[in-house]
Amino acid sequence: MGAPLASWPWENLGTYKYLLCGPLFAKAVGGRAWERASPDHWCFLLLLLFFLRTATYRLWGLFTNMLFLNRRRVIVRDGVDFQQIDKEWHWDNFLILQLWLAAAALYAFPSLTHLPPWDARGAAVALLLHVAATEPLFYLLHRALHTGRLFSDYHSFHHSSKILQPYSAGFATPLEIMAISGLMAVPVAAACAAGLGSAWLIFGYTLAFDFLRAMGHCNVEVFPGWLFQTVPAARYLIATPTYHTIHHTNRDSNFCLFMPLFDLLGGTLNDKSWELQKRNSAGTDEIPGFVFLIHIVDVTAALHNNMMSRSYASLPYGRPTPVTLLHWPIAFVIMLAMWVWSKTFVAYFYRLRGRLFQTWVVPRYGFQYFLPFAKDGINKQIEAAILRADKMGVKVVTLAALNKNEALNGGGTLFVAKHPGLRVRVVHGNTLTAAVILREIPEGTAEVFLTGATSKLGRAIALYLCRKRVRVMMLTASEERFQKIQEEAPPEAQQYLVRVTKCQSAQHCKTWIAGKWLSPREQLWAPAGTHFHQFVVPPILRFRRDCTYGELAAMRLPDDVQGLGVCEYTLGRGVVHACHAGGVVHFLEGYEGHEVGAIDVDRIDVVWEAAMRHGLRPA
Repeated sequence: MGAPLASWPWENLGTYKYLLCGPLFAKAVGGRAWERASPDHWCFLLLLLFFLRTATYRLWGLFTNMLFLNRRRVIVRDGVDFQQIDKEWHWDNFLILQLWLAAAALYAFPSLTHLPPWDARGAAVALLLHVAATEPLFYLLHRALHTGRLFSDYHSFHHSSKILQPYSAGFATPLEIMAISGLMAVPVAAACAAGLGSAWLIFGYTLAFDFLRAMGHCNVEVFPGWLFQTVPAARYLIATPTYHTIHHTNRDSNFCLFMPLFDLLGGTLNDKSWELQKRNSAGTDEIPGFVFLIHIVDVTAALHNNMMSRSYASLPYGRPTPVTLLHWPIAFVIMLAMWVWSKTFVAYFYRLRGRLFQTWVVPRYGFQYFLPFAKDGINKQIEAAILRADKMGVKVVTLAALNKNEALNGGGTLFVAKHPGLRVRVVHGNTLTAAVILREIPEGTAEVFLTGATSKLGRAIALYLCRKRVRVMMLTASEERFQKIQEEAPPEAQQYLVRVTKCQSAQHCKTWIAGKWLSPREQLWAPAGTHFHQFVVPPILRFRRDCTYGELAAMRLPDDVQGLGVCEYTLGRGVVHACHAGGVVHFLEGYEGHEVGAIDVDRIDVVWEAAMRHGLRPA
C-alpha cells in the first residue's frame, strides 16, 4: 500500500472524473445561478473560475508549443514524449480538488457568498500577506518536500516530468495540492476575515497565482535579459521560467514560489540563474538536419496539433469529437487568416541519433491544392521553405502528400530545376513508399489489380512486380501512358503488364492495389477475401465486410527516437508515413543528390535494406 494522499482517489475514472463537478453544475442550472440575485450565484462563480483557470493553463500550453514564435528561447531543448504526456494526462486533478475545497469553504462560511464586487483595501492586504506569509511558508514547505520520505513518496512525482510544461505545474500528489491550497487561501482568507474581501480579489488572486505558476513551468524564457540588468532588484521579485527550470535540473537550489528573495535569504539561490536567464532570453536557433514539409489536411484535422491540445495530438486522428466540432468555427477563421497572411512554420520536432528532425507546415489545406488559381501560391510557399532550409544549412527536405503532387510541381522537379545550386537535398520519399507497399504483397502472388497505375508510385510498383513475373492489371484510360511504362520494362517482362479499363476485369483477382480512390460500387467487383492495399489519400472507405483493407504505407521510427509526442495524422505513436521515413533514410545514409520526379525502380530494394539497417520497421 502506498503512502497516504500520494495518489488521486478518482484516478481510475478517466475523463468521467469531470462528473465530480456535476452536483455543482446541477445546482447552478437548477437555481439559475447566472442571475446575480440567485442564492446559488456562488455556484456559477465557482464554475466560471474553474473554466478560467483551465483556460489559463491551456493558453500557456498553446504559447509554449508555438515553436514558430519562441523556439529560439526554449530552455530545455528536448521534446515532450508520449510517456510524459500520458503521465500528465490528468494534470487538472488539482483544479477539481480545489473547486470542492472552495465549495466547502463557502458552505462553512456563508458570509463569503455575499462579498462585494471590489475592495481595493482587500487587495493591498492580500498582497502584503502573500509576501509575508504565503511566500516564506511555501519556501519552507518546498524545502521540506525535498527531504527523505516526503520527496520519495510525494514530491518526486512532480519532478518525474523531464521537460517542464505549464501542465506540469499541477502535476503533483493530493497531499501537496492540499498544502498549496492552504497557502493560496491565506491572503484571501485574511482579507475576508478583516471584512475587506471581494469577488474580484478571489478571482484576481487565484488567476494571478495560476498565471505565474504556469509561466514558471513553460520552458520558454519570457523575460528580456535587459530587465534584470536595468533593474537589479527585479531579480529577487519574480522567478523566471529559467529560474524554476534550474530547480528541476539542480534540486538543491531555487525553491521559491514566485520571489527569489527567499532563496537569497535561505542561501539556496543558484549563482548561475541570471547568467542562464540572459543567455536563454537572447536565444539561439538550432539548425535541424532534416525537415518534413507537410500541409494541413482539412479544417477539422487542423485541430490535431500539440498547440491546441498535446493530449489530442498524441493520439491518432480519427473521427471528429464533440469538442473538436465546437472548435470548428475558430479553426475555419484561422484557415482563412492563414490563407491570407501565414507562411511556412515549425510544428513539432524530435531527435534521432543526436540530430534535430523538424516538421514544417505549409499553411494550406488539402482542398486548396485542387483550386487552379491557388497552384502558384502553394508552389511559392514550398519554394520559399526549401530556400529557407538551404540557407539555414538543412541537409534534407522531404515533401509530404500533395506538396509533391505531379500536377503541382512534378514531384519536386520544379524546384530542383529552378535552383540547380541547392545544397539541401529535396526528397519525395516515394522510393521507400513503393518498397513498403511491395513488401506487403504476399510471396507467391501471381496477379494484382492496380489503380492509379500510371502515377509515380503506380508506375514503380508495376515495373517492379513485372520483373518478378507477377501479372499486373493496370487500370488506365490512356493507352499512350500504359505503353510508355510497358516499354520501360525488360522485354521478357513486358507481357506481365496488362492494360484494363474497367474494374470488372479484376473480378477474380484477390489482390487490389488502390492508387486511385475506389468507390463502394467499384469495390463490389472484388471477389470475397480480397485484400485492398492502398497508397491513395484520402484512404478508400472500408465498405466490404468480406474483404480486408491495408493502411497507408508507413514505418515505425527507430527505438532510439527521442522527444516525439505527436501522432502523424491517422498513424499510431512512433509511426510515420513511408515518405517521411524515406527522407529519414536519405538523411541517415547521407545520399548525395535529390530524390524527385520518377522513382528509380532499381533503388527500391537498396532503400529498403538501408531502412532496415537504420532500425526502421514496417508499421
